Amino acid sequence: MGSPKKSRKKYKRPLVIWQSDLIREQKELMKEYGLKNKKEIWRTDGVVKKMRDQAKQLIPLKTEQAEKEKQQLITRLVKLGLVSPGAVLEDVLGLTTKDILERRLQTILFKRGLTKTPKQARQFIVHGHVAINEEKLNVPSFLVPLELEGKISFNPASRLFDNQHPERIKEKTRKEKKLKKENLDITDIFAGEIPEEKIKKEITKKTAKKEVKAAPKEQIPETAPKKEPIEEVDEVVEEENKTKVEQNVAEGKAK
Repeated sequence: MGSPKKSRKKYKRPLVIWQSDLIREQKELMKEYGLKNKKEIWRTDGVVKKMRDQAKQLIPLKTEQAEKEKQQLITRLVKLGLVSPGAVLEDVLGLTTKDILERRLQTILFKRGLTKTPKQARQFIVHGHVAINEEKLNVPSFLVPLELEGKISFNPASRLFDNQHPERIKEKTRKEKKLKKENLDITDIFAGEIPEEKIKKEITKKTAKKEVKAAPKEQIPETAPKKEPIEEVDEVVEEENKTKVEQNVAEGKAK
């Protein structure tokens, strides 16, 4: 059983660690999702393995208890957004590590545009700046159910809850820069006064202007007068100056 003071490991290291493909894949996952270390990947692999093992055990069973457990498993995964409502146990076998990482609180917070990077999302969560349904949550690996996804916000007791906080202002300026590229009225969009159709029309107008600017200019007709090159003009001026000097010298000798 072990000592109650020491909890068991919630992950299992892979048998082969020093593989170039595996190392490259894990580095990409850590960078994409802002993970602290590889243990978080191993924990996620353990969660996926448990779900798959449970599905493998229940697929061949036909008892009444097995049917209940099948329904419970699928219902739980549907609430987490890992499978669709009409899924079957065979769909559970197709779950991957990325599917679990996409449902983490850290990932959802970043994808909703509340932070600049996944690492900053982790920092905000650990420091207690994030809340779900106005209740503080400081676990970045929390799997967010679909019903709570729209209730993620900043903690009312945190300074980040204020819209005038520097980090919140940066969030707004990023949206403004993106909208300025499309020549849209930023204040109306933040107030929700411009519908999507008008935004699409403004974008099409801008693309049409770009196409007109990018069109090739009319070619100059061949009959246009050609300008004399600068070198030839300089030579003519030098010859005239020489002749004047020679004339002055000749006049001086004659005198």
